[in-house]
Amino acid sequence: MKKIRFTGVLALASTASLLAFLALSLSGCGEAGSGGTGAGGKTLTVGFIYVGPKDDYGYNQAHAIGAAAVKKIPGVQVKEEEKVAETADVQKTMKSMIELDGAKLIFPTSFGYFDPHVLEVAKEHTDIMFLHCGGLWNKDKHPEHVGSYFGYIDECQYLSGIVAGHATKSKKLGFVAAKPIPQVRRNINAFTLGARSVDPTITCNVIFTGDWSMPVKEAEATSSLIDQGVDVVTCHVDSPKVVIETAERRGIKTCGYHCSQATLAPNGYLTGAEWNWEKVYTDYVNDFKAGKKIPNLVRGGLKEGIVKTSPYTGQVSEAAKKAADAVKAKFMEGSFVIYKGPMKDNTGKMVIPEGKGFVQTAIELESMDYLVEGAIGQ
Repeated sequence: MKKIRFTGVLALASTASLLAFLALSLSGCGEAGSGGTGAGGKTLTVGFIYVGPKDDYGYNQAHAIGAAAVKKIPGVQVKEEEKVAETADVQKTMKSMIELDGAKLIFPTSFGYFDPHVLEVAKEHTDIMFLHCGGLWNKDKHPEHVGSYFGYIDECQYLSGIVAGHATKSKKLGFVAAKPIPQVRRNINAFTLGARSVDPTITCNVIFTGDWSMPVKEAEATSSLIDQGVDVVTCHVDSPKVVIETAERRGIKTCGYHCSQATLAPNGYLTGAEWNWEKVYTDYVNDFKAGKKIPNLVRGGLKEGIVKTSPYTGQVSEAAKKAADAVKAKFMEGSFVIYKGPMKDNTGKMVIPEGKGFVQTAIELESMDYLVEGAIGQ
């Protein structure tokens, strides 16, 4: 039941006036648990849940930018919760959004939310649509009111590699990475391959910090790479802020990740690999509002508009722009293949033979367990 507060003026009103006020007030209330009302019917309430702060200049901020775009859709209200751990806490947050806020569509944005947390809450709330970031939905295992999405951001990393390859003078690039999982290796390999398409003598030194958010280790790794002669660095961690700021203080160039960090490095930022969640989330919400069937699995790259590159800064040469844009045009056509033979790993082993290539949807890329030739690290 909704509580109605009375001002001092109302408290002094006659009983008849008070009853009239109550009747008018109650007639204007939405149903319990709904998101309220809007033009043409009920407002759709959409929930977004983040594992870290919304202003982290990284993974969570990229999703929050997408949520901000959803807020502009008429008839939609957005509920957000940040710093929610990948534990039972996220189950409580989802239930609160459903039961108290009336959310009908929920975006749990962190990879570790899916199993068991999203799946557990989905069992109890079969009338709610859960769309999880990670590309984990499986038609043989998971329910129809759950879905997932992800993007081929290694395409943008390849383009960043081209730009970095043109910018480096030492021919030594650096990559600060969180964990050696296939998605991270794809980004390292794509960045390295892009750079070596410019100059095959370029190398990329890789340091793994061990986890997604390790600010002290990220700063130490960046400084260590610079001490080894690296003059362009990028990363795959939750928040690139520390890496970018450390590199800027040390006077080297940077390529960003997740969203743009250009404001953090006015002297060194070149470009970056970004998620385009604005398009993904607004497409989902508009389709949901229109009553369309929501696809359970959405994946794509530059061509599909799921990822994008940061605008080039003034630090990027015309030659670099021309080279990167030429490859980007091929990505947009769907004709460019990053992983094609002959390709060796950094131990000299042939991992893709001559005449063979793996397109982005190839299942072999989902289990990538190597770093390519030119990437220094294990």
